[in-house]
Amino acid sequence: MRALIWLIGIFALAAGVAMLASINTGYVLLVLPPWRAQLSLNLLIVGLLLSFVCAYAVLRLIGKTAALPRRVGVFRERRRKDRAGRALRDALRALFEGRFAQSMKLAGAAFSDGESRAMAALVAARAAHAMRDDTRYRIWIGRASEQEEESRVARLMTEAELAVEGRRFDEAAERLDSLRLAGHRHIAALRLSLRVASALAQWEEVLRLARQLRKHKALSDEQASSVLRRAHLERLRELAGDAEGLAAYWKGIPADELNDRRMVERAVPYLAAAGQGALARKTLERLLDEEWDSALARLYAHCGEGDAVECLARGERWLRTQPKDAGLLYALGRLCLTAQLWGKAQSYLEASLNLAPSVETHLALAGLLERLERANEAQAHYRAAAQRSIA
Repeated sequence: MRALIWLIGIFALAAGVAMLASINTGYVLLVLPPWRAQLSLNLLIVGLLLSFVCAYAVLRLIGKTAALPRRVGVFRERRRKDRAGRALRDALRALFEGRFAQSMKLAGAAFSDGESRAMAALVAARAAHAMRDDTRYRIWIGRASEQEEESRVARLMTEAELAVEGRRFDEAAERLDSLRLAGHRHIAALRLSLRVASALAQWEEVLRLARQLRKHKALSDEQASSVLRRAHLERLRELAGDAEGLAAYWKGIPADELNDRRMVERAVPYLAAAGQGALARKTLERLLDEEWDSALARLYAHCGEGDAVECLARGERWLRTQPKDAGLLYALGRLCLTAQLWGKAQSYLEASLNLAPSVETHLALAGLLERLERANEAQAHYRAAAQRSIA
């Protein structure tokens, strides 16, 4: 439809021009002594139009000819960039496919052609690292560092990640510190920092990073609990010889992290060994009231250093609902020992031994019998404990 309208318009214009030409009887006289020429006005107009068109065509041809070298250069540059970009894409695909030698070759070609030189160098560095070629890895990382403004963050992240894979944790920590000081605290960097801090036994830093990652949903609750548990236990182990430091650290653990039963179960012996078992009393009582756990009930034996009688009363209330729990009976026996209730202690320990014999129950009972000057019976329990430990 549009073509038809244009065609009608052209024919109408041609008809109009023909009508104007037919009624135009003017002429033009050109004088150049001794010559003169007389032309119709219509012919002069047509001649001028044709001259303008020819001049325009010649000028355009001259302009295009003059611009030809530049256009050829632009074409060649575009073709080079296309070739380099294709090489870089192929290098990335080869890297993901595990064809590391081919990836490094293609990345080298992209680097030589000047396309995203920093990224090409990093791809080549990753490929060299995957082939355990440390020399070429260092060469390509050095080339990436030359493109500092373009690749600094990517280069530092790559160096940190590959250093962690190569177990060069000090080097990884240095790169991550550079990122942190520059204000880069994204999730990937925090995860790498957590791995590095854990490997370097920087447990306070592990705790800080794990909490931060959990806050940002970068660690699930289960993953965060596992990391926090290990960090707390390692920190408690480091403080095992410092009773005051151990007590201060335990008091500083957030309440929600003390809901981890596995952590509490493994932490209480550290407190007990430093004479700070009573610090875990409230935590154990809360956990046992929420959900009964025989292993935690056994640890309640360490909580009577401050007030064994009160602990004993609390334990005997639990005994009404858990009369056959060997762990609770053991704890009551130990609490009776602390309160110097020898007869009740023997009764509870023997009841625990009948339900579930264990080395520590035999040893506790042997110590009690020695205190009561019943050496033969004590020796029998020592032998039983030795046999059970060997078994």
